[in-house]
Amino acid sequence: MRELDGATFDDAIARGPIVVDFWAPWCRPCRALEPVLEQLEEHVDIGRLNIDDHPELAGRYEILSIPTVMLFADGAPRGTVVGLRPLAHFEDWLAEVLPTGEVHGLTAQRDGDA
Repeated sequence: MRELDGATFDDAIARGPIVVDFWAPWCRPCRALEPVLEQLEEHVDIGRLNIDDHPELAGRYEILSIPTVMLFADGAPRGTVVGLRPLAHFEDWLAEVLPTGEVHGLTAQRDGDA
């Protein structure tokens, strides 16, 4: 998981698809979400943005609660999940919001789990 900042954020979302975790170090649910996102990294790029350090970017996307996880593709947001959720929730969400083939191995893995 790579840390994003004001200098790297716009470039990262332009390249997408990328899932961005808007978080803060004092947020317990944010810390609990970290291992879930690490598991999700095998399917899609993950970036993290500390909202305390970069409030202007959090404001740009109207982040009002954390953790907020936002999927970007082609520089635009495609979907948002607010709060702590299990891995299966994120896998289903990504399979729903991304066209087939953009999530590496996710569809095959979820079909195999059935």
